[in-house]
Amino acid sequence: MKSVNEQNVDWCAVFVEHRSQLQRAAFKILYNAERAQDVVQDAYLKMIEATNVFEVKQPLAYLFQMVRNLAIDAHRRAALEARFFVGEEDGLDVPASSGTPESMTVNRQDLRIVVDALAELPERTRRAFELHRLGGLTQREIANELGVSITLVNFMIRDAMNHCAAALRNAER
Repeated sequence: MKSVNEQNVDWCAVFVEHRSQLQRAAFKILYNAERAQDVVQDAYLKMIEATNVFEVKQPLAYLFQMVRNLAIDAHRRAALEARFFVGEEDGLDVPASSGTPESMTVNRQDLRIVVDALAELPERTRRAFELHRLGGLTQREIANELGVSITLVNFMIRDAMNHCAAALRNAER
């Protein structure tokens, strides 16, 4: 088998000479000039890589087939993305998740109940809960900071959560 260099094919010249035709071929599939240009550029890069590996008997036909295949892949990828993703502008019409004034008031009241419930707890229990839930520390890290066992930290966090849940239940009555 002859190498590409033995064929004396000037791939760059073939590509440059037929670039506009290759872009039109990609445009017929994609209906987007920028994406067609991207496909042709990708084809050029692939051509440079592939032609060093094997012999191509019809360079122009090879280029057109490569552009066609890449354009079809790009079209499929765009269709898939359109199904699963929305445009950035589509989010402008989505209402804020803050809710109604009534729900905001209820949320503030619940937060106040939890804050008050935490204030009723022993300092060490409250601190363990805050470090875990608000600070994101692990139970081992909290145990080291407070100088207690991991088991005790587990109990303190559980007690704080139960106390807050009970305060919220009592407030609903």
